[in-house]
Amino acid sequence: MFQKMVGRLREQEILTDALNSHRSELIAIYGRRRIGKTYLVRTFFDKQIIFSFTGLSNGKRSNQIKNFMLKLNEVTNNFKGDKQPNDWLEAFSYLKIFFKGIKESKKKKVIFIDEFPWVDSHKSGFLFAFENFWNDYCTTRSDLIVVVCGSAASYMVKKIVNNTEGLSKRITQTIKLNPFNLFETRDFFKYKGIPMEEYEILKIYMVLGGVAEYLEHVKPGESAVMTIENLCFQQGAYLENEYEQVFKSLFEESSFHQKIMDTLSKGNKKGITRDEIIEALSISSGGRFSDALEELMQSGFVLKYDAYRDDKKTTLYRIYDEYCLFYLQFMVPFKGSKWTQIFQKPAYTTWCGYAFETICLKHAIQIKKGLKCDQIQSKNFSWNNNNAQVDLVIDRDDDVINLCEIKFYNQEFSIDQEYFDILRNKENQYRTATKTNKSIYTAMVTTWGVKANQYSKAIVANALTMHCLFESN
Repeated sequence: MFQKMVGRLREQEILTDALNSHRSELIAIYGRRRIGKTYLVRTFFDKQIIFSFTGLSNGKRSNQIKNFMLKLNEVTNNFKGDKQPNDWLEAFSYLKIFFKGIKESKKKKVIFIDEFPWVDSHKSGFLFAFENFWNDYCTTRSDLIVVVCGSAASYMVKKIVNNTEGLSKRITQTIKLNPFNLFETRDFFKYKGIPMEEYEILKIYMVLGGVAEYLEHVKPGESAVMTIENLCFQQGAYLENEYEQVFKSLFEESSFHQKIMDTLSKGNKKGITRDEIIEALSISSGGRFSDALEELMQSGFVLKYDAYRDDKKTTLYRIYDEYCLFYLQFMVPFKGSKWTQIFQKPAYTTWCGYAFETICLKHAIQIKKGLKCDQIQSKNFSWNNNNAQVDLVIDRDDDVINLCEIKFYNQEFSIDQEYFDILRNKENQYRTATKTNKSIYTAMVTTWGVKANQYSKAIVANALTMHCLFESN
């Protein structure tokens, strides 16, 4: 039976399987900062956690070991750790001694190491000692679950999940914890006793995304405008300095990662190429840049996706994290201003279009459900040439192509003669350029739907509202 929490059903299934297995389990969990990794582990394994330890941000090895021993002394009455271990091998030997005093049984016992990458600093020897602890001791028992967590996604993937040394093929389960989708966000607010209409949730989501810790600070009775003002623009606001803190906590060269993000924010919001990023930064295409870009993608800040420009497939990069996009677009240039005044500016209307498009890309499965083609294999991408641009193309295996036009609007969207001609031109341009024989249908994805008139009836095959984005996966 699942613990009381919002969403995370698949993750809870994995953890339940670990509890019921007949072997010791090594589980790696990663995801961006404040996403709810610690909450998931501590809530689900509430009664099974025997020992837990959290790494210190920028802590020296000696301090990390001291913290480890202090935590160990908190949970045992028969262990005397008066002597400070010289290294991590010795520290883990004390943990072995502690667990050897606990009789093996069918009931699983959980060891939880949080912010694992913070502990494994350069030449710390932590990962080596941990590998030894798992391989030499944990695998000899059948009743242990060792959970390692980290916000530094690139580290977790390279050093843990895809480890080629002592932990090679030792990870029994991997969980990449993603932000809440709109369905889960709505459930989260219900769980918190905050009644809120979908339109308000959407406007908050465009700024905060589905980051659980951010959503915790939304208060009952506040509009989206008030929430953004209080969390982002008031003096000492909760999210005022979050951007820099996030990057400093995740990346050693955080300033370089921020430069890449800044470049993406100043370029075409729909995405720019790798070469365009390099040119804007005036740097060489070396390992440093490649590593940083990969780390930003692994951490969920940047999206890499396929696009077609003049019938040539290309790869574009765009900011994929709602808060980061909002921070760079408004919180930096309008620092010290009032959101209650900013949101009425044309710049906000333009930004809403990009933000809503990003959300739709994240909820492509919901859009496919709305089109009743979620069981059909498809390729999703954007497309443009000099004469037309399509936000989202769903190229289906059943010989149908949906050209999705995405519009954020504060009321029903009305199609007039001019816009009808634009949509028809997109269909014609796409067919001519791609030479496809598939049936092409235009789909509108809008906040409040499309107003029925002669033009909408003639061009729109499917009209989806924001409601479809709130469906479950």
